Amino acid sequence: MSQPLHYCTADELVRVMDAGDLTSEALTRALLDRIKTFNPPLNAVVAVNEEQALTQAREADRQRQAGTAGGPLLGVPLTLKDSWQVPGLACASGAIVIGKTNVPYFTSDIQTYNEVYGTTNNPWNRQRTPGGSSGGAAAALAAGLTPIEVGSDLAGSIRIPTHFCGVFGHKPSRSLVSFRGHVPGPPGTVTQPDLAEGGPMARSARDLETLLKVIAGPRPQMARSWQLAMEPATLAALDQARVGLWLEDPHCPVDHEQSNGFRRLSDAMAERGALVTSLHHPMLSLEHIMPVYFNLLGSLLSVDMSSQQKRRLKLFVLAEKSLRKMTPMTYGMAEFARGTSQTHGRWMKWNETREKMREQVEEIFGEVDVILAPVNPVTAIPHDQRAPQYRRQIQVNGETRAYHDQFCWIALATLLGLPATSVPIGITRNGMPYNVQIIGAPGRDLTTLAFARLLEDEGLAEFQAPPGY
Repeated sequence: MSQPLHYCTADELVRVMDAGDLTSEALTRALLDRIKTFNPPLNAVVAVNEEQALTQAREADRQRQAGTAGGPLLGVPLTLKDSWQVPGLACASGAIVIGKTNVPYFTSDIQTYNEVYGTTNNPWNRQRTPGGSSGGAAAALAAGLTPIEVGSDLAGSIRIPTHFCGVFGHKPSRSLVSFRGHVPGPPGTVTQPDLAEGGPMARSARDLETLLKVIAGPRPQMARSWQLAMEPATLAALDQARVGLWLEDPHCPVDHEQSNGFRRLSDAMAERGALVTSLHHPMLSLEHIMPVYFNLLGSLLSVDMSSQQKRRLKLFVLAEKSLRKMTPMTYGMAEFARGTSQTHGRWMKWNETREKMREQVEEIFGEVDVILAPVNPVTAIPHDQRAPQYRRQIQVNGETRAYHDQFCWIALATLLGLPATSVPIGITRNGMPYNVQIIGAPGRDLTTLAFARLLEDEGLAEFQAPPGY
């Protein structure tokens, strides 16, 4: 192994166990011990089932020794985001669920804290958040407490935490991964919610692909009529790639240090033969994207809102123009409030707009294989738990901006159901990691993952362990 056991990829761990140089029981014990040592100041892992995990590890060792097929992740320990229901912490395709990771209340924040388990800290800087809602998952990966994770993403909940913690994450194409067993919605819900997707998180692009192939596919009833057949990637080298850059928008400025990092990445890709071009297309405009995204997001989240909350949001709409003069406000935010109380007919009009946009985005992918965009305007922000959320603000290049600007750059892929892979590409002067977002055409998940792997193989993207871990 080229690195410490706790920072090996899942792919490396499987190879070592297959070679007989490591047992699942020893690996599981090592990670459980690491959780005991390094988790307390982070509060990333909030539930552990040590006895059952070790029992399952011993069973995985027995299966491996007997040559019994046990799945591609046989004997690999992992944690799961606490929003996934896991009765008895059972195995998943041979993997062993050793614990659950922290989430914000109702998984509805860019930070991770709640009244039950408390606040999760970023291993790069404990004064900062690891992001949300898959914040515990990203922190656990960065700290070497787990090799892989399964997160979920509605408003960047995989991409933002992986960006804040410097690990890899993938939001899949629309409905590629079943949302059955995810809370919210309510326990027992079988409806696939709009905009939300479950996806893999890891410390390498290769592990993202391995885990995606495990969790993707139809529900049992749908398997009667369709099977998983993801379009293969055709990119085998960077000099085959057509890369479109969408790095700026007047409605959501990005920290200069990140922007400079993206330009360095662009130059490095071009030096290696990639065709890199700046994109100028009507679809790539937050003025076009954000009202539709916020309206449909408000409609989705209104299901769990009280009548009082909806009344307050109606007042917000009436006062929007005055409030804009008094405080920074994310472009299109008023549509979130309108969406919480709109009629079904009105929702259908917004949905049709979204579907037309989904058709139009194909024009871009006729010209490029992937779009590169920021994940978030800033790196991991300091803990800020003031309520309500609209009172919070962020600083971008010395300018005060609205807290919900952090939803802007993730909105395109969420709104249109596009695959989007978050990849770590650098560390800022103040010691915080940052990622780039690789966006692909609908259904081309293996293309964005292949491109992420090419960046990794060329040394242009990589996981780096936080100091002290």
